[in-house]
Amino acid sequence: MANHKGSEGTVYIGADAIAEIKSYNVNESMNVIDDSNIGDTAKTYQSGSTEWDGSVDVFWDELDTAQVAMTSGASVTIKFYPEGATTGDKYYTGTALVTGISRSASIDGMVDASYSLKGTGALTLATA
Repeated sequence: MANHKGSEGTVYIGADAIAEIKSYNVNESMNVIDDSNIGDTAKTYQSGSTEWDGSVDVFWDELDTAQVAMTSGASVTIKFYPEGATTGDKYYTGTALVTGISRSASIDGMVDASYSLKGTGALTLATA
């Protein structure tokens, strides 16, 4: 069984690694279709369509090509590399719409940004 530290991961927009990543997440789900009939004693279901979304939290860097590409409404090809991006490593990839951007700062902290993403199409598992 292989375990990985969060610090091994990275996220790419197209061919560009996102700089200054603090954290990221990617969520997958499937809709279910109720196909129960009158008279059934227990509900039954069929699998429906899948969907995914995610977010990337960073220290804001206005010079980072990948961060600059993530404008609200942009369609991006994103790659989530949980174990790193060296040959043989597994990663998740798909096309996503940037649905939101949040930036914040405090007097005793860094300028942060958070990018919200909604997948359009399938999220696939690939090998670097």
